[in-house]
Amino acid sequence: MEGDPETGNSSRTERKALEKAKILQRERDRKVFRLVGRVLKKPEAERSEEEAAALLLHREAVDELCRRQIRRNVLKRKQEEVFDNAEELKGKVKQLAAAVKQANHLVVYTGAGISTAASIPDYRGPNGVWTQLQKGRTVSSSDLSKAAPTVTHMCIRMLHKEKLVKHVVSQNCDGLHLRSGLPRQALSELHGNMFIEVCTSCSPAREFVRLFDVTERTSLHRHGTGRLCSHCGSELRDTIVHFGERGTLEQPLNWKGAAEAANEADVILCLGSSLKAGFVLKKYACLWSMSRPANRRPKLYIVNLQWTPKDDLAVLKIHGKCDDVMRLLMEELNIQIPEYDRAEDPIFKLATPLRPEEVQSHNREVLAAPGGQESPCVENQQPSEETSSLQGGWFGRGYNKGRRKKKKKAA
Repeated sequence: MEGDPETGNSSRTERKALEKAKILQRERDRKVFRLVGRVLKKPEAERSEEEAAALLLHREAVDELCRRQIRRNVLKRKQEEVFDNAEELKGKVKQLAAAVKQANHLVVYTGAGISTAASIPDYRGPNGVWTQLQKGRTVSSSDLSKAAPTVTHMCIRMLHKEKLVKHVVSQNCDGLHLRSGLPRQALSELHGNMFIEVCTSCSPAREFVRLFDVTERTSLHRHGTGRLCSHCGSELRDTIVHFGERGTLEQPLNWKGAAEAANEADVILCLGSSLKAGFVLKKYACLWSMSRPANRRPKLYIVNLQWTPKDDLAVLKIHGKCDDVMRLLMEELNIQIPEYDRAEDPIFKLATPLRPEEVQSHNREVLAAPGGQESPCVENQQPSEETSSLQGGWFGRGYNKGRRKKKKKAA
């Protein structure tokens, strides 16, 4: 039985009228919020009688705008960098040194903050990659091949050598832990390594360490580097795990080593991580031993200039630059800090030379071999001037793609 055409037309008219009414109401609400917002910006003594009456009339809008301002203020405070004074810093480092000495199984978690001294920007600091992108600003190019391990990287390597640190779990892709000389079995690079490309068609996956950033052509969900495996001919892929992706590679991610270290840890030291994303996602719960009773979880020590979501759980929060804190820590422990020596950089021994036909497969600057030695990369190729300072696929691109997807969904 066919429906009444008049009834159908009536319901469509009602829907259109309802939609129009909603649009008009939203526009009225916007006007109210703009009016109330302008009045609230004025000092109370300067408001006219009409403006004061408008605030009384639109109490809901006033309350909502006040709540928004409180949220903005809280967010701003969380983004601010806080520095402990010299005396307070020394006192806190003494407490940290005591914890390091007493720990049976100390695990170090590192974030982008430990590499800022190597001129690699962090993500969430005042000048961080994501902070700048959120403000609609462009991110300045960084030639990551010129970065070298920082004081913090070298301290961590020495603490491991002295058997004070058992394992290092890093969010960083810059390869500086590896280049500091930290043994690979003691390192989990959860978000990959910009110098490593792999063949996942080979079993087990075959690894190729390069002397240049292999992420030139890669980005979120696009990991092919354009080079081919010398054993099976399949396309190689980078090892980077972008925000929103699941890392499944055995190496260099070494999830097994990270989980085992976290399970045995009695002390966790977090250096230079905001702990806002990479270390607090669902998959990372095992790193915090959340399955244990609260009194049996590892003692947490945090070194970071900004607020982190784990601050309330920490035994001690140190507001200082990682290099400054680690220098004081090594002094307290009476351990000398080794200087980075390019001649001893393991990457030059681990690197796989490019085949002659692959020399032109990238435009990245190649790490110069130490002491005039010949580079494992054929012809020691240098990049063209146009592309020498381009950023890698892991350096902010994944963030932009994620932002575009969210906007499409919202639309």
